[in-house]
Amino acid sequence: MKLRTTWPMVVFVLLVSVSSVFAASPVWKISKGDARIYIGGTIHVLSKTDYPLPAGFDAAYQQAAQLVFETDMQKMTAPETQQLVLQQVIYSDGRNLKQVLNQQTFQELAQYLATKKIPVAEVVGLKPGMLAVTLTMVELQRLGMGGTGVDSFYQAQALNDHKRLGQLEAVEEQIGFLATLGEGYENELISYTLRDIKDLPRTMQLIKAAWRQGDTRKLEELALAPLKQEFPPLYQTLIVKRNKAWMPRIEALLKTGEVEFVLVGALHLVGDDGLLAQLAARGYQVQKLD
Repeated sequence: MKLRTTWPMVVFVLLVSVSSVFAASPVWKISKGDARIYIGGTIHVLSKTDYPLPAGFDAAYQQAAQLVFETDMQKMTAPETQQLVLQQVIYSDGRNLKQVLNQQTFQELAQYLATKKIPVAEVVGLKPGMLAVTLTMVELQRLGMGGTGVDSFYQAQALNDHKRLGQLEAVEEQIGFLATLGEGYENELISYTLRDIKDLPRTMQLIKAAWRQGDTRKLEELALAPLKQEFPPLYQTLIVKRNKAWMPRIEALLKTGEVEFVLVGALHLVGDDGLLAQLAARGYQVQKLD
């Protein structure tokens, strides 16, 4: 498996629950002088056994006046937005995956769908990015990971506590990423996804354990490095491009005079292109919460 963002794809999902409240957490304090924010690495889809969450999340939440997510999740779940998603992720020019994929890749896909008893006709009109998300979610649900993720959990809590909400990118941007994901390398994306799914049960166990501890090196080894090495275009699209776009917005939060808690997919924090490394390079103190 390779990690996730708000979209329910492995690259966004990330994440045996090692549930000691004394363990380190995937939450960091970012500060410079008197200014500070908190940033937490999230998993967008979890199981009931993954709760309670690492204690660092609640510690940061209690100090924050505003929670900042990847996107506006309320708007993302609105019926009109869901309709827009459907319009964007389905071929509208008469093509379908049988025409877009080469014969070998399409055959591999058809064989996989047959093992899951999913009719080819139900997915053949989907664009590669949406198909990758769909197949990954089906497998995650089979593994019992179809429940509330960190983002949704804290959005509900913030609404209940009347805390303000913010986002790093517009809903339309996320839809655009999903609609165009895989363009120009459709065969590679589908083959990569099918390989990923085979290892998903074992890999998710390892990744969730590393995530709970805030072990960025282990997360990089398990999820980010394979993604970067095996599928550079996906790495650039999902991680590098978005992190660069988010950095000015995160730095702006440090100038508001308030304390914000930023919640993003855990792999956005990992590696040389990760948000933590970029913040440290710009002179901010990066301290993991215990």
